[in-house]
Amino acid sequence: MKRTAVLNVVGLTESLIGQHTPRISAFLKAGAKAMITPAFPAVTCTAQSNYLTGTPPSQHGIVANGWYNRELAEVHFWKQSNHLVAGKKIWDELRELDPGFTCAKLFWWYNMYSTADYSITPRPIYPADGRKVFDIYAAPFSIRTEIKKDLGEFPFPGFWGPAAGVESPQGPADAATRWIAESAKWIERRYQPTLNLVYLPHLDYNLQRLGPKHPDIARDLQQIDVIVGDLSDFFRQQSVQVVLLSEYGITEVDTSIHLNRLFRKKGWLTVKEELGLELLDYGASKVFAVADHQVAHIYLNDASLERAVRDLVEQTPGVARVLAPREQAAAGINHPRAGDLIAVARESAWFTYYYWLDDERAPDFARCVDIHRKPGYDPVELFLDPKIPAVKLKILWRLLQKKLGFRMLMDVIPLDATLVKGSHGCRPASTSDYPLLITQKPAALNRTQIDSTEVFGIIRRHVTG
Repeated sequence: MKRTAVLNVVGLTESLIGQHTPRISAFLKAGAKAMITPAFPAVTCTAQSNYLTGTPPSQHGIVANGWYNRELAEVHFWKQSNHLVAGKKIWDELRELDPGFTCAKLFWWYNMYSTADYSITPRPIYPADGRKVFDIYAAPFSIRTEIKKDLGEFPFPGFWGPAAGVESPQGPADAATRWIAESAKWIERRYQPTLNLVYLPHLDYNLQRLGPKHPDIARDLQQIDVIVGDLSDFFRQQSVQVVLLSEYGITEVDTSIHLNRLFRKKGWLTVKEELGLELLDYGASKVFAVADHQVAHIYLNDASLERAVRDLVEQTPGVARVLAPREQAAAGINHPRAGDLIAVARESAWFTYYYWLDDERAPDFARCVDIHRKPGYDPVELFLDPKIPAVKLKILWRLLQKKLGFRMLMDVIPLDATLVKGSHGCRPASTSDYPLLITQKPAALNRTQIDSTEVFGIIRRHVTG
């Protein structure tokens, strides 16, 4: 088998490769590329699962980054157990061909309890006193202590939230992605895996925060180009072939869609008051939406409302289409976890999870970075609330409270969806905004445009020669 490193450069598209990416441009010029017809939905967990199983969501079950668990009547986002992903993974198939095969899985999602040989993933610690302590999970478990001793603590605030992709006294804008790149080198030096899957998220932050046409994106492109170039050189020096790919392209948006607010006004959505704030009661609601970028899974506890819900959503500005079960089957997403209806936004729009009608009644987690408690994806977590005077001083005060052992709420996230300028999830109109696969082994490509499930076979051919 031929040792291979797959560098997942999140958000990379043909439209972004150019003067600001000389190393990636040179890599492309020396090899060949294929446009990847995006996974549906074109979001992290679904795209990665398509790549690593070679099957669509109807088979592997990852219909989004999160979904409604009908038995528990709870929404679960960003869970990490690999047992959620059905089907044989690429490392399982390659290990059957050669028992000596090994795989490292670095910061790709569903990284806990997988059958990959080496893995590292972000995983905070939640003590009983309510604190949240940033950390990582690794397998074998000894990696966690050893790699932190060599590389230092993983810069968790730079991985997601207002500090992600932003220069700060705590580190450079690309600190989290740099750490992941260094962890890939560390794993290579220690274990020499046959396949090394490396997740490089730096572009994801400002492409959503600012939009792909903002002039400041040039800096982000330059930064990721240096990381990719350095990592590619390192792997080639170790006689490891390199594949570059991405999961989705991010397009400019100017419209946010609040389906849950529409359902609430219709009397279909149930909200309960707790400590003076409002929480969405999924099990008691007739209809509600689980929003994930440009796709929203709509769950019907009252099936008699299907026609009325579909009519309302289809007439909502910013919505491109609504998929009922038959259309879901055609899209390869017909699975019990999927919504009874799935709304897809047009390219310039995206869905919020917001359900409150008065910001004073919003739940406390709405103003925090809280990816697990929110019943939907929230890109507004990339911003600090501009309405808070001296917001950075407030953050310092909150951190001091935390250090002194007091309970505190890092409530610095705005509730203004218009701040978001980039999103993904639907299929862009232009193929230049599609994700890419770039290789210096052209024979491994079937053609110049491939389906997302074909990435599995292309990686397999790189490894098997």
